[in-house]
Parts: sequence; structure tokens; C-alpha cells
Amino acid sequence: MIGHCIRPNIVRCYRTCCKRNASNSLSRSVITASDSRRGQRHTRPAKVNCTAARTTDVATDTEPTPRVSEATSHKPKVAIVAVVPADQQPSLGAPWLEVISHVADRLAWEDPDFQVQVFTDEALHNMQTQSQCTAAAQKAQILLLFDISSASILDVLLDSMSAVPTAIALDSHPRLEAATKLNNVTLTKPWEKAAATLPWSSSAKSSKVLQSVRDVYKRKTSDDLLFMLLVLIDAYITEVPLVKSMQAQDLSTVWKMCTKCGKQILACVRDPECKAALDCLTSCASNDQVCSFRCIVSYESQLLEDFSLCILQKNNCLGLHSDIPVRPRVLPMTHWKGQRLTHHQAEELFIGWLPEKRWSWRVVAGQNVAYDQFPCQYQLYYRGRARNSLWYDPVFQVITLDGKTVWRRRHYRVRRAEEPGTFHFSVLDNGVISKEFWRIVHVEEDLSWALFYYAGAASVVGQAYRGAVLLTPDGKWPAADQEDALEAALQKCGIKRWELYKVDNSSTLEAPLTIPEGPMKTLQAETI
Repeated sequence: MIGHCIRPNIVRCYRTCCKRNASNSLSRSVITASDSRRGQRHTRPAKVNCTAARTTDVATDTEPTPRVSEATSHKPKVAIVAVVPADQQPSLGAPWLEVISHVADRLAWEDPDFQVQVFTDEALHNMQTQSQCTAAAQKAQILLLFDISSASILDVLLDSMSAVPTAIALDSHPRLEAATKLNNVTLTKPWEKAAATLPWSSSAKSSKVLQSVRDVYKRKTSDDLLFMLLVLIDAYITEVPLVKSMQAQDLSTVWKMCTKCGKQILACVRDPECKAALDCLTSCASNDQVCSFRCIVSYESQLLEDFSLCILQKNNCLGLHSDIPVRPRVLPMTHWKGQRLTHHQAEELFIGWLPEKRWSWRVVAGQNVAYDQFPCQYQLYYRGRARNSLWYDPVFQVITLDGKTVWRRRHYRVRRAEEPGTFHFSVLDNGVISKEFWRIVHVEEDLSWALFYYAGAASVVGQAYRGAVLLTPDGKWPAADQEDALEAALQKCGIKRWELYKVDNSSTLEAPLTIPEGPMKTLQAETI
């Protein structure tokens, strides 16, 4: 699952190459795209230490004292305070307290020393909790207020906002939003507004970061709320590799791209379909997975693959690196029908309903917004000719940007990992190799449903990702009597049910589910 990983880097290559060549013969073939971060120098991201434990601190009206674990007793690298409504919920379908507390847990997966304390507005009516919130804000680098409109606690929150360098109020009381500041820049004074028009000023940086935060917040998904925190941390506290990989490179990077891959760049920008893909990607926000992956699947072509294969995979022009995430530690199922699970049995669980049906499994829902917006997703697991070889082909339907309905397909090599029920996957997707570590978390004995978890990385684009897929033989939600078992399986993955995106399996169009007899890289789209 790599499409959402390559998009910001393709956009960056396109933008920087376009600007670099604006004065030479390439300028007639390239539409330039502005990028105010173009001059920043890239630093190779450090590996994240994911070994320590962490507990989110939560305060409610019934528990005025936040819980502080031993892991949070020292001064953290990043300290964030969030205030949320006690009786409201965003569009995710869960209360704000649950949502932000879970996002805080996910933040610790990026770095255990990124810590968050969460308070509710009702809890702040308690004087002891007010003091705790104020004290926490004085030690924090960031204060975030979500959907806070109560006038009775305005003074408390305004005092807390004044004590922290970066304080942002979103969908909140006008007085709170007016007090928003980033690194002590408020953007409300006339001279600060004027300074924001100067690209090199701190006001301009704050204005750009604030706009990014608001844009990401509007989408209100778990992934986007997490990314919003990472954007603020990267901008004002410490470098975050995920965010840094989406920023522009220096001129040496541009020179390397043009000298190593000039032929592929020219071929892509001179081809209407390939160039349309780059233009489409350029129009997407840097982390808008839905927009960007839809651009890729709408305009897939050999030229686009050659473009990214040369710049990213073969020459690593961006100098990036990423490892597969190790947190959370998700364990595979260990037994099948009362016996210890074997490697062969685990492979048979992947193969599932094939050949009784034309597919192994159908996807009911998943955690990845970039993929699970697409309808009619099939999974094909089948054995190869070599001993113990296994292949995995996901097949899914796409409504392209020009209104066509097409089928797309990927082709993964699957290898056994050390423990039964764990596997190494690898795929070449649009010119970039992705490596993933999959776990069979749960399969019902009658094969009525299954949950598979994965974590992966596309090293040369500096991107890492996690997710899970809920599967059944017919694409329908598991039976009602399976709800408890499903919740337990999701909990093993660190996933909330409201994070899942349901797949639309209502289409009656026939999918191209042929099992290939020999090696293949990918299949061409079949237009309906």
C-alpha cells in the first residue's frame, strides 16, 4: 500500500524541477508550481525510538486529577495540553475526549516522548482542575482548544493561552480564537498581518502553519488530527521525519533529479496524461490522501511509473529513508481450531475462500482513508510455482476524475516471517518499492470474517504507515453476535471502531479476478 506514500514526493519533484528549469528549454513543456518551502535544506530523518511505554493523561469532571504514569513523570520532549468538550462529538462518531485521547496515544507511537494531557471543559469548573490545567499549560509548548464555547471558563483558558508559546483555538468562542498564537506570533496586530506578506518573516511562517492546521482540522479524521499535531511539533519544537519528508529540497536535489532523470521528466511533462497526473497531485494538500491517491489511480501510466522509478527508487534523489513502524506491537493469532498455528495454516487463512469463490476475501472496512474510499475491494491470495511461494493481488474499483469506472490491481510478493501468522509483503507500486509487515490478528473458525493488520514503509520516499482490513466472504459486516470478538480484535491493533472506513460493495459489475500463471508487475486498468 504505497500510493499515498509517493504522492508528496512526486509533487515536490515536479514543483522543484519545474522551477529549476523555468529559464531553459524545459520551460515550454512544464507548468510551474509555487512552493515557498523550496529553499529549505533537507536533513536526513533520524530513526524513531519506539521502545518506551506511555500513558495518555486524561481529566474529566468526575476525575479532576489527571492520571500521570511513571513514563510521564519526567520532562517530556514534547508536552501538549488539549481541552475538549465533555458532551459533544465531532463527525467521527465518538466523543471529543475519546477521539483526542486516542490521537494522543497514536502520537506516542511516533515518539514515546511526545506526550499529551487532555482536560474537558466541564472538569475546568472544578477549581483544583483549573489549577492543574494552568500549571500544565505553563510547562507545555502547545495548547489546543477544540470546540470550546462555554463563556464561564473563558478567563481560565485565556490565562492558559497566554502562558504557552503556541495556543490554537479551533471551532471555539471568538475570544479564544482571537487569542490564537504560534510561537508567540498572534497574527492579529496590524504589523504582524503586514509582516505575514513577507515570505521570510516569522509571521509568514506562522500564517502558513496556521492555515495548514485549519485545513487539516476540517477533515476531522483520526489520521488528520494526528498529522495536525505533527505539523505543529515539526514547526516549533523538534523535527518530525513524516512532516519533513513533505517539504521542498535544496538545489542540489533539483540538480540530481535533472541530471539523473532528465529523460523521464521530459517524457512525463510532454505526455498529456502523465502531466495531468502531476498537475492533479500539485493541486492536493500535502497530506490529503484521498485527493492524492485518487489522482494516482486516475492517471496511472507507464510514463508516470518511469518518472517516479528513476527519481525515487533508482536514484533516491530526495535522500530519504524510513523504517517500518514497530509501534503498536500487534501480535498475531497463535492457535487455529485448538492447535498451534503453523506457517502453512496461516497461508491457507490468507487464501481463504479461494477457489470455492473467485476471491479469497472481500474488504468490508479498513483504517486507511486513502484506500477504503474505493468501492468493491477484493483480495486474491494464491500460491506460486516455487516452494512455499505466495502472492497477494488486491483488486479494487476506481471512479476516475474524468468519470470513468476502472479496475486497478497491485501485485505483492508474500514471504513467511519468523512467527506463524506474520508475513513480509513487498510491491512495486507506481515506481516505488514498499515493504510491509502483516499479521493475521483474527480469523473465525468458519471463515465468516477476519482481521489483518499491517505496517509498512516506502523507504526512498521517507514514508511509513499502518492499517488494518476487516474481511468477510461477501463484503458484508460480520453478524451481530460477533461484535464483541471484533472489538477485541480491533483493540489488539490499537484501533477504534470509529476509525474504520466502510467500503461500498454495492456494485454488480464483474471484477477482473484472473489468477496470473506467471510473474507480473501490474495489470493494466480495465475500463468499464
